[in-house]
Amino acid sequence: MRIPRSSSYGWLATCLLVLAAGCSTPADRAARMQAEMSQLIVIYGPACTQLGYAANSDPWRQCMLQLSTREELQRMGSGAGAYGGWGPGHWRGGGYWGPRW
Repeated sequence: MRIPRSSSYGWLATCLLVLAAGCSTPADRAARMQAEMSQLIVIYGPACTQLGYAANSDPWRQCMLQLSTREELQRMGSGAGAYGGWGPGHWRGGGYWGPRW
């Protein structure tokens, strides 16, 4: 059975509308980034001020970003590494295949 051409265009238009509704606008992204930066200021701003950086200066902002990145890396852990679960030690008897020697 062949689908009439008008209904296939309707289906395509519906899919495009659904996809377009899921996209965020630049204003939405900017608001989200502003909220994230405000949260970083609350969490890491006092620590960077105590480290001797002048508040609202570029080095102070850099300090906040570095502390945030360091904490995020610690939270993620270093278990997988660059190779995921398949590192050089994996094929020498380490990892899933048994004890390392």
